[in-house]
Amino acid sequence: GMNNLDEVDPADEDLTYRSKSYPKRFLVAVAGSAMHFTQALVMLFLLYTFIGVPGGSLTELTAWDIATVTDGSAADQAGLRPGDEILTFDGKDVGSYDDFRVDVASIPGEQVEVTFERDGQILERDVTIGTWEEDPSRGLLGITPDALTTTKGPVEAVGASISDFGAQTSATLGFMGNFFTPSGIADFASRVADGGNDGPAVEGPAVSGSGSSSSGSEGRSDDNRIISIVGAVGIGAQLTETGILGFLLFFVGINVTIGIFNLLPLLPLDGGHVVVATYERIRELTRPKGERYHVDFARLIPVVYTVFLLLVILGVTTIYLDIADPVSL
Repeated sequence: GMNNLDEVDPADEDLTYRSKSYPKRFLVAVAGSAMHFTQALVMLFLLYTFIGVPGGSLTELTAWDIATVTDGSAADQAGLRPGDEILTFDGKDVGSYDDFRVDVASIPGEQVEVTFERDGQILERDVTIGTWEEDPSRGLLGITPDALTTTKGPVEAVGASISDFGAQTSATLGFMGNFFTPSGIADFASRVADGGNDGPAVEGPAVSGSGSSSSGSEGRSDDNRIISIVGAVGIGAQLTETGILGFLLFFVGINVTIGIFNLLPLLPLDGGHVVVATYERIRELTRPKGERYHVDFARLIPVVYTVFLLLVILGVTTIYLDIADPVSL
């Protein structure tokens, strides 16, 4: 009983979707996506509290030590080694690696004191910051970071989970906004026509459930390529081999993506039913009190068929790409 075309026994009319109030219809329409979002948030919380996230955050590298030291660099001359954890730099506590890199870049040629931990010992060194060969106005230390896997307390984990969920939601919306444009669709069509070999990649999270990936032909990036269920299964299998963390993060990404995709304001997607229910409610506000209004779904059938056909085409073409040019990590 979702619309006026559904035949229902009069005795059961009070049980139908169309007979319910707008808030109840709205909740039913968004329930599927809400469950996807809930699964993503719960999984992020479990990752932060029990498994640990590399770098302390999925959005920035906050927990790290030194992975490599460039020969002859400022760090090498000061005696820094891989495995050292920098605690303070120029008298300030070290936070995220991005912030640390900005601090280093801002003081080329200056001497600063660095405090670090090595094998449980706290050590200090004076370091004269080097410069980039390409840009002498930028400071260079000569290290690369290695993310440390850390867990958080329940309260911190809630905040981090919400923050990461928001970041992934924003990235997914940005991808969809770019993909469903004339240029985005043209790029995708070109990629399909070329069998995935030379077509331009579209930046952002994939529509059909995605994760970050890279490879493919030289000169072309597959980062966050739009993929089908075939590609998702392939990436999931690869991530399972690399460890549980990558697989669970992929699970989070799939749930966020599918949840958002289902809320697109097009029938027969859930977002289309939200739009119809909202329109019906607005029309009811202009009618005598208590009088219900129902959209004539017979007029919307062409829209439903058109959207369904486009979804089928999208599904078939993404499956073709995932077979012709598989995404690998």
